[in-house]
Amino acid sequence: MALTSYKTIKQAASDEFIVNKSRFIGYASPCKTEEEALAFLKLIREKHRDATHNCYAYVIGENAGIMRYSDDGEPGGTAGLPMMEVLKKREVVNCCVVVTRYFGGILLGAGGLVRAYSQGCAVALDAAQVSVMELTQRYLFDIPYPMWDKFNYALQSLPVILESADYQASVEASILVREKDAESFLKTITTLMDGREDYLLTDEEFYPWPEA
Repeated sequence: MALTSYKTIKQAASDEFIVNKSRFIGYASPCKTEEEALAFLKLIREKHRDATHNCYAYVIGENAGIMRYSDDGEPGGTAGLPMMEVLKKREVVNCCVVVTRYFGGILLGAGGLVRAYSQGCAVALDAAQVSVMELTQRYLFDIPYPMWDKFNYALQSLPVILESADYQASVEASILVREKDAESFLKTITTLMDGREDYLLTDEEFYPWPEA
């Protein structure tokens, strides 16, 4: 069965917080290959050469074929694995997360470390915005001006994205709709417009939709 959706992050981003004087910085970046993940890890390590730890976890492949993590000197199982568990729970792939720690002089204990590194991964993902990459169809609609307001109003209550509207002799509207919603959407529009609309399927690709 062909893959129709998967979750990843929209952009590279970071966030940070303090726990008992230790500074934790969570970084996340989209990575489609293991080479990209390792390059991102190298970048963060070079940026924070003076950090106490740079722990990481990454998942590569839409079907999560590659999964790697490291505690980078923290007690075994307190950093990389909890980060990986966050990635697995959120079902995020093609993503590398690095959590940098600057030790503040107070020991956190195993439980404290697990919570801190899990939080570091979570805030990084939130900053990077988890999106659902869904198989999406792009339709070009040709709408007569007298019907445009009715058409545009209907779009606001349908699970679609109005990508653009070009006002020419008629309105040429580019509409994005998930493959799973396409049949229902087209039936709704045909009924609404009494079959007087013209449309053409122009493309099909994976497109980021907001996480539910």
